[in-house]
Amino acid sequence: MKYLADVVTLELSQDKCTGCGRCVDVCPHEVFLIRDKKAVIIDRDRCMECGACANNCEFGALKVDSGVGCAAAIINSMITGGPPSCDCESQSGSCCG
Repeated sequence: MKYLADVVTLELSQDKCTGCGRCVDVCPHEVFLIRDKKAVIIDRDRCMECGACANNCEFGALKVDSGVGCAAAIINSMITGGPPSCDCESQSGSCCG
């Protein structure tokens, strides 16, 4: 499943990554892969910003604003039946709607 292109807050610091593979294990959408003994993001648009990777990275190599952004807005709109709104339009000129 893909969400919206180029809106995810996910960041990976290669300098801090030890290649432990925990991000690969906990990511529900297979966003990560271990390549050359380091994690790499193979498809950032699959990220739903759940925060599992960042919460399980002991080394602080991952950062994501879990529960915010367009993925959360889309999920909330499905629950409430309203239009998606994440207030990112004022930041980047585009939004999830």
